[in-house]
Amino acid sequence: MLRSVSTTHAEDFVKSLTLSVIIPCYNEEQWIEDILRRVEAVALADEILIVDDGSTDGTRDILRRLEAENHPHVRIILKERNEGKGAAVVRGFQEATGQILLIQDADLEYDPREYPILLLPIEEGRAKVVYGSRFLGGPRKAMNFWNMIANKVLTLSTNILYNAILSDMETCYKVFRAEIVKEMKINARGFEFEPEVTAKVLKKKVRIYEVPISYNGREWNEGKKIKWTDGPKALWTLIKYRFVD
Repeated sequence: MLRSVSTTHAEDFVKSLTLSVIIPCYNEEQWIEDILRRVEAVALADEILIVDDGSTDGTRDILRRLEAENHPHVRIILKERNEGKGAAVVRGFQEATGQILLIQDADLEYDPREYPILLLPIEEGRAKVVYGSRFLGGPRKAMNFWNMIANKVLTLSTNILYNAILSDMETCYKVFRAEIVKEMKINARGFEFEPEVTAKVLKKKVRIYEVPISYNGREWNEGKKIKWTDGPKALWTLIKYRFVD
């Protein structure tokens, strides 16, 4: 895993607000136990919600075993059928009890050791929403050129449509004060969750605070799930919610 870019280390970080980490997962038997171990090792989460979105590999067997091991603060939610990442995250929002909600993908692309730098602006009262940006100078594994172009186009479209200056709208690391998203109606079932929640936050006139993070992108043969067809869906979502409440 890439070295963390954070200058605020977990052992030095003073947390006053309760934190719920939401981990949506689908067919992640290779990674799910490892990511849970890494989130637990940071020791900042008051609650870890793993929302399995109808996995068909061995993920559920692993989750049932983890549940039987009685991990402190871990809650496992098994959805009956696969609906998509957005549906899993929304279920996590509904079930979470923390004052801060943090989204953590189940793979190992994002480093939980960077939680302190993500949480600090909210803890200090400087922000209600924080995004971890892969494009603000942190170390990262080189992503595919066209993936980078798609990210840049979608982020630029977000900035034009919503008068923002984001550098990474599509990042997984999105952190919210709970009251911002708890009552928010989110229709997205799949990866269009990212543009929808961003659009609705910005339409609330809530400015998004960005911090640099590292990124260890996985390859298609390692289970990366987002497809080229998700790009047009994301762009349409941005356009739609600019003009529709």
